[in-house]
Amino acid sequence: MRADDLPADELPSDDLSSSDLSSGDLSSGEDEPRLAVARLNWANRQIEAVETADRLLAGLTAPQDVLGVLLAKLSALLNMDRLRDCPPIIDAAWALIQEHGARPADVGEFHAVAAFFSYRRGSLERCITDLVRGAQALEATTADRRAVRPWISMAVTYSLIGFHRHAVAAQRHAEDIARFGTAEDRRLTAHPEIRVRQAVFLDQRGETGAAKAVLGDLVDRLNASDLIAIEVPYLGYAMARYAVLGGSYEGDPRRLLRLRHQEFPESVELSRLGDAALHIVEGRPQHALDLLGDARTAQTRLGRAEVPRLKALAYIACGDHAAAHAADREVTYLLARASDQVYDLFVDGITARLDFDELRRNVSRYADEAQTDPLTSLPNRRHLERYVADLTARGGSGVLGVADLDGFKEVNTVHGHLVGDEVLQQVAAVLSRTLRAGDFLARYGGDEFVIVLPGTALAESAEVVARLTAAVAAHDWADLAPGTPVSLTMGLTALAGQGLAEAFREADLLMLKAKGKQGARG
Repeated sequence: MRADDLPADELPSDDLSSSDLSSGDLSSGEDEPRLAVARLNWANRQIEAVETADRLLAGLTAPQDVLGVLLAKLSALLNMDRLRDCPPIIDAAWALIQEHGARPADVGEFHAVAAFFSYRRGSLERCITDLVRGAQALEATTADRRAVRPWISMAVTYSLIGFHRHAVAAQRHAEDIARFGTAEDRRLTAHPEIRVRQAVFLDQRGETGAAKAVLGDLVDRLNASDLIAIEVPYLGYAMARYAVLGGSYEGDPRRLLRLRHQEFPESVELSRLGDAALHIVEGRPQHALDLLGDARTAQTRLGRAEVPRLKALAYIACGDHAAAHAADREVTYLLARASDQVYDLFVDGITARLDFDELRRNVSRYADEAQTDPLTSLPNRRHLERYVADLTARGGSGVLGVADLDGFKEVNTVHGHLVGDEVLQQVAAVLSRTLRAGDFLARYGGDEFVIVLPGTALAESAEVVARLTAAVAAHDWADLAPGTPVSLTMGLTALAGQGLAEAFREADLLMLKAKGKQGARG
């Protein structure tokens, strides 16, 4: 075979011209607006993809077409690492799905790209949640060729987080569907990065024979012409990595590794790492170490352990076995650390589920939808009004607290409203778990919660509030919304002698005053 059967300066492309991309030409074919943007992305023309998406969105009105173009634009932005531009698009796509519904393949694609965004933002919890929801949607559409793209997106993200068995299974789903599709579908499903990432993971954890078998299969089976342009450097890396493990092949992997594009940072990473591997093979291990010591090479989407693993191979080639051992120890540490993160997430997930189950049990008596907040399952404002009216009518007293989340606006801005909704759900669960039996909790609206502590004096209520704020602050927000911690500020007032409106106004002002003091201290 000839894995490098393309000229060094030529990328596989879909031969798209500007005339092909006019909205008038695209309106006749189903999903053509989305495909126009996607093909530019696959051809390593991400900036053009985003510009084309914006032009199309200005003229499209059908919700299905708008959703498709939004998802294709989102993929292009993610490939360019333009993460700050993604949350509004995710929110807009989700709003379309909620308002107009969507085909299972489109729902699956939404969750696939949302999972990739969450991974790039560092939120493993949100990433896995979207992957599970995406798989559930896609499994409901077994023969729809539109599911090829989302299954591949799922496979890529599964492989990025180290779930390689799930990644390979998702890729096989795509391949099964593509057998009855177009040549373009089959080119998309070839996607060597999924198997390359599996292979380097196997080698990093000591299964070098299995890694070599996976890489050898890729090198023997695929040509560059079989792939979309964005995947060609992965075939070059497969060849380089196979060679450093002792494999042989025909062709020049550097020609494929040079098919990189500055709009696609991943291809630049692959070129640098592939060159390092080839320097080892060609008897220049010190050149490899110089490349691997570059700060730009420290972070790679082949896993954090790939750089120290290549360093270990280079040190072996230099005859420095002590340094090679130290580098391999770093590999072991990084793999164990990644596993610990998944174990912690599993425990945290079980805890959150139990909290939410307890919350649902506590509010089951408020089954009337008119009195229940649909997002958190807490009593809503209407039920709060009825509860306080009944309490005061019976001559009861207590304390009312108005709580507002600190940093919640930043959560929505940085991570999008879907993550914001999950934060609200988890806050509701934490507050419900921490309150005493007989206390009342409602969601008033937005990020405001209201508590009622019946039969409680103001002095006693301060202790309850301290527990609530501590519980919210101690919750692990780093997995769900990394870089945007969440805390709680609350104002308290006595209910005796006044109705809900007056008590709420007074507690709200006290809460805002407390926020002002915090801002002044900051």
